[in-house]
Amino acid sequence: MSKLSKYKTANLIEVFSAIQGEGLNIGTRQIFIRFAMCDLRCHYCDSAHTWYSSDTCRIEQNPGKRDFATYPNPVTLDSLISWIRQQNQPGLHDSISLTGGEPLLHAAFLQEFLPQLHQETDLPIYLETGGHRPSQLKMILPYLDSIGMDIKLPSVSGELKWEAHQEFLQLCAEAKVEVFGKIIISEATNPQELEQAATLIAQINPQIPVFLQPVTPLASSDSKPINPPTPEQVLTWQTLMKKQIKQVRVIPQTHKMIDQL
Repeated sequence: MSKLSKYKTANLIEVFSAIQGEGLNIGTRQIFIRFAMCDLRCHYCDSAHTWYSSDTCRIEQNPGKRDFATYPNPVTLDSLISWIRQQNQPGLHDSISLTGGEPLLHAAFLQEFLPQLHQETDLPIYLETGGHRPSQLKMILPYLDSIGMDIKLPSVSGELKWEAHQEFLQLCAEAKVEVFGKIIISEATNPQELEQAATLIAQINPQIPVFLQPVTPLASSDSKPINPPTPEQVLTWQTLMKKQIKQVRVIPQTHKMIDQL
């Protein structure tokens, strides 16, 4: 397989239409393109099935109907465009979400795919990312309309990505692309890390919105349960971050409450 043809394929988990349940676009209707593979192993992850690629992916045949058909991986650029065309009923969707896994692991594919996607549809392109791959972000930044980036707290995620987060967010600010931060919080959250995150964001732009998302309870891989914070913790931590950040909102994973994927 040539280098060029390799970049014209990608490993997917699924393509479907649903209501966004997190962050700045909460409540809006999106076409979700969920890419396979992630290079992080966050303790709270409830989508470990996206960490690796599989032989097949699921493609919804009619938007919102959950009538999935199975196709082999990797998928071609042309196939993905045709599936988006199939989903994109007039006036239904507000944007297209690139999610995962970690979509930026497919940056070379996206560099070819996104210009064609813009030709096919006028829907804004929204990237959901771990916010830790600035080099790959540079490759596709001109084609993005908005970015939701995670800020990984070591006490909650087990990941340490402060320098990468800073470089990533700086690139977003310089490109003047709409961006917000999402921080997963649990009862084990270290408040000093929240303060560090607030400082990192405020030094770039204190107007960048931040969403504190209480973790969805689950059993972790080491059998220690990961529990959400108490109401008192949430109020205290929001107060702490608002000393440096203007917009700090607390929103849980609402898509699980309304049975969206």
